[in-house]
Amino acid sequence: MKTALITGVSGGIGKATAKKFIDNGYFVIGQYNSNKKSIDDFYLELEKEGKSDYFYSIKADLNSASEISKMMEIVEKSFKHLSVLVNNAGISLTKLITDTTESEWDKIFSVNLKSVYLITNRVLKGMIESKCGKIVNVSSMWGITGSSMEVAYSSAKAGLIGYTKALAKEVGYSNINVNCVCPGVIDTPMNKHLSAEDIDELKEQTPLYRIGKPEDVANLIYYLGSDDADFITGQVISVDGGFAL
Repeated sequence: MKTALITGVSGGIGKATAKKFIDNGYFVIGQYNSNKKSIDDFYLELEKEGKSDYFYSIKADLNSASEISKMMEIVEKSFKHLSVLVNNAGISLTKLITDTTESEWDKIFSVNLKSVYLITNRVLKGMIESKCGKIVNVSSMWGITGSSMEVAYSSAKAGLIGYTKALAKEVGYSNINVNCVCPGVIDTPMNKHLSAEDIDELKEQTPLYRIGKPEDVANLIYYLGSDDADFITGQVISVDGGFAL
């Protein structure tokens, strides 16, 4: 059975992605930090379908290098090889850059970019030894276009795009695929602060005239993690309904 490590599974995209992999026969290790209720609800959902044995959750703060190390020690001891790594976890910050503190800047980069480096380096050891593996990084359309009031977030997500392209070139010789998915406005808890008027305005700016569903992103992540994407690497693919065209 193939195994996938997915970060941020307590969020909308992470949970939908975990479900997609489990439905297709993968064993999923899911990282979360604070939203234990979301994880418990997911377990109940899987139990009803007789699939709870395909999911194992680990609590870890991705702003902490020591907690990431402890998480990876558990993963390495319990699972011989990871077929897929999905770096999905992320945090946002809506604030003028002139009001953004150094600690806020550091936390955005720590969770959204540094954690990817730390986790991926641990996973790569096994992938390089076995000469196979799929890595999918989840950035954002703001990592491509930039967003006012989200300079720190946009910068970290842009860094993740550059990291993806460079890493794909570095590990391609080991038959490891590295790609990046850039969601647009998706109906997730991260966007629950948006008002109905905000949503309507965003829909009007989107050629497909709707905001995305977590499953829209999960479907692409799964494809890039599957054998069907064996000749795709170093790509940055938007899932935004045409918003950033």
